[in-house]
Amino acid sequence: MPKKMKRRTFLKRTFGAMLTVFGLGSGGYFYANRIEPSLLEITKLEIKHDLIPVSFNGVKIVQFSDTHLGFHYTVNQLKKLVKKINQLQPDLIFFTGDLLDEPNKYNEINKVAPILQQLKATIGKFCIYGNHDHGGYGSEIYKNIMELSDFTVLLNESQIIKQQDGSFISLVGIDDRMLGKPNLELALSKVPESSFKLLLSHAPDVADEASSFQIHWQLSGHSHGGQVKIPFAGALVVPPFAQNYPEGYYLIGEINPMSLYVNRGIGTTRLPFRFMAKPELTVFTMISSAAH
Repeated sequence: MPKKMKRRTFLKRTFGAMLTVFGLGSGGYFYANRIEPSLLEITKLEIKHDLIPVSFNGVKIVQFSDTHLGFHYTVNQLKKLVKKINQLQPDLIFFTGDLLDEPNKYNEINKVAPILQQLKATIGKFCIYGNHDHGGYGSEIYKNIMELSDFTVLLNESQIIKQQDGSFISLVGIDDRMLGKPNLELALSKVPESSFKLLLSHAPDVADEASSFQIHWQLSGHSHGGQVKIPFAGALVVPPFAQNYPEGYYLIGEINPMSLYVNRGIGTTRLPFRFMAKPELTVFTMISSAAH
């Protein structure tokens, strides 16, 4: 009986065949496997709204996502990433899920928290669950690592982020849409209605629901920006719940639209390639419209 081909093997061979078809051959294969995954792009954006207090003017947020440690992403690479994030001098750090590719099979667990502990943010560090953080019996593993790393894990809950003058914004974090149990109503239950609301959701497509809850901004990951995009054909693999909003900035809704940014993530999964989808750090600067 022919041996059944694993999904990752099938995808890898399919990608290699497509590179050949498009004339890229072994050079393209090497670029997508070795070069582009290390070409970290830093995207800078403004989060501007009239509900952002003047005291938050200039507050810097760094978002990183989808490291997928263990699948072609190493602790040494994580160390370099931490150094790069610290060089950006963030006030807030948000991790939007998928720390380890397969939590229960990762054999360098004890090295992760000491590295993430080195991340410095003047106001705080916050994170949410991604689907891979739940997979492989990883829910508690992930929670333990992030709490040891001085991150606040937001699981269908909110956090008031205050400045010294007492002004604040509301940070909301929900569970993963694929393998978790996201509950926006519960997460928003203690949020002051008149505050600026920023939502962390691993899955971008939650935005269609979130926009009806008077949330002002949503930050997501999960999609890897398609990870592998073939010219004229588009993304080779787009995961569930990232079909509508796979990459970049979107405005959701017509009246008082919600802003969504989908970060392309750092690592890879399924395929050890990135092609036309460079890894990304996002740097947001908060701006109070009331200050102008």
